[in-house]
Amino acid sequence: MSSEIETPLVGLHARHGHPLAYRVSDAAGLAEQTGVVLVNLRLDPASRALRDAVRAGLGLDLPLQANTVTQGQGVMALWLAPDEWLLRAEEPQGDALAARVEQALAGHWFAVTDQTSGYSVVQLHGPEAMNVLNAGCPLDLHPRTLGAGRCAQSHFFKAGVLLRPLGDRGDAWELIVRRSFADYTVRMLMDAMQD
Repeated sequence: MSSEIETPLVGLHARHGHPLAYRVSDAAGLAEQTGVVLVNLRLDPASRALRDAVRAGLGLDLPLQANTVTQGQGVMALWLAPDEWLLRAEEPQGDALAARVEQALAGHWFAVTDQTSGYSVVQLHGPEAMNVLNAGCPLDLHPRTLGAGRCAQSHFFKAGVLLRPLGDRGDAWELIVRRSFADYTVRMLMDAMQD
């Protein structure tokens, strides 16, 4: 599914048909993540029946604490609000992830929306990755504040981003950004990497 969608970063690709990969030095690099499936889920977290249905259908416990992430069977849930999560999976889940959610929660009140085509995913890595993000993000990104198993919604310069550290050292991050802001965000990351 998402492999059929042309990336908004196509103008920055070094070679046609290859995901964006950019590195200034060993200090920091970035890479576009293709094939990521994103599904927005809304439901009442107070309902044990709903939480149990998600667990049974996806092998996943929804995170109930703000700004946390849980991992299940090939899918993770990122907390967005008290009653909202972003489910993230890799292809070949495709349309199947939203369908799995619908099947698991049939007969309950919930909302599920495939967001795959509306977002781009970029990973930033290297010993200076945190400093690159600090150039345009006001959050305290230190691992003791925002470490593995956590996520945060913020902005990078003028673009809203969902940040997820990929470890506890501050040297690897995932940024999920609206497709319409992807080119801007990546160009600002590249500019910050030059410094």
